[in-house]
Amino acid sequence: MENKKKIKIANILRYSAGVSGFIIGVLVLVFALLSGSEGEGGGFMGIIKNSPNALPWVVILLLLWLAWKLELLGGVLIVSTGVYMLYFFVLSSSIFFIAPLIISIFVILIGLGFVISWNLRR
Repeated sequence: MENKKKIKIANILRYSAGVSGFIIGVLVLVFALLSGSEGEGGGFMGIIKNSPNALPWVVILLLLWLAWKLELLGGVLIVSTGVYMLYFFVLSSSIFFIAPLIISIFVILIGLGFVISWNLRR
């Protein structure tokens, strides 16, 4: 494959993974912050008390930032996190929900996008 074509595909993969990861990460982060805040009293203090539920998504966003700087390391860590999510939320649970399965697969695909982008640039 021609080098310019590889770089173009790598750029498309990198930007697609980065933008989709950021959008998914922020949407789920906001959902995690707001979804349980009513049970904690509602309002701003309810959001603050419910903020530990959003910490995993802060980690995902930090991993996305790392993947943007260091594609291979960040991509491998994102794939590892997605596989862990798949195991923890889908495979080890006694109740099956489709949403965790879809989100876990998206996280794995985002990480693979960074890893493949790195490989094409090599």
